[in-house]
Amino acid sequence: MEAVCGHQIKRKKKAAVLTTTVISLLAVGMYVYVFHYLKHDPALVNLEERLGPSSLEHPLGTDHLGRDVLTRLLLGAKLTVGYGVLALLAIVGVGVPFGMIAGFKGGLVDRVFMRIADAFLSFPDTIVAIVLSGILGPGIGNLLLAIVVVKWVNYARLVRSTVIAERQKDYVTIAKINGLSSLRILRKHLLPHLIGHVLVLASLDLGKIILLISSLSYIGLGAQPPAPEWGAMLNDARPYFQNNQWLMIYPGIAIAGVVLLSNLLGDYLRDRFDVKKEVGS
Repeated sequence: MEAVCGHQIKRKKKAAVLTTTVISLLAVGMYVYVFHYLKHDPALVNLEERLGPSSLEHPLGTDHLGRDVLTRLLLGAKLTVGYGVLALLAIVGVGVPFGMIAGFKGGLVDRVFMRIADAFLSFPDTIVAIVLSGILGPGIGNLLLAIVVVKWVNYARLVRSTVIAERQKDYVTIAKINGLSSLRILRKHLLPHLIGHVLVLASLDLGKIILLISSLSYIGLGAQPPAPEWGAMLNDARPYFQNNQWLMIYPGIAIAGVVLLSNLLGDYLRDRFDVKKEVGS
């Protein structure tokens, strides 16, 4: 009984931390848009104010081109996190259907899928993403495509294993006897069992995808200047690190904070849906 109560208290604490953090971020975002963005163009170069210190006009100072760091940092959240969410939706949209079909059909379809999955999983995600981005050329569109290519297999394998475990159960057999089509069985009976697993993996994966986007943008394969993307901001600030460390510290803290928030969300959803610890580990 005490263990159950402790688990519930822990879950409520995680929910409170997530809610407070999200509300705080939304409040800061509203402040920047209403009071700050209207005054500072994130792409406007003003060399007279380059590398300026913190002030009332520029709370986080200015960068090497005189652009307001706070405005670029907050607008960078829309790009970095937005690109991460977009890539995640594409990954789920590709991986889940493939996994459902392979797990439900079995036979030759499943064997072909497993050989494809083994080929993708034989190389590290980051290396493959760098190679694909280099071949396709710099740009956020090519980077997102590379991330989808290297990440969809994880979701397909997770969904496949869940479908294989569920398709042997009585309710699926009864649905087949009643004449339900394969598509309807997948949509009505098997898909609800997948939602929790996919949500947990996606929430834990969001931080990894954001790190990948920022890392490849840092080396010039992702977002291109003057886009205020956090990885690109780190790259722009690198030559000035010795004398103006804050130019790299601010986007670094932003990336670390979003990754931490993503992990907290994943832990909360894992407890909420009672998903095994292996998911996302």
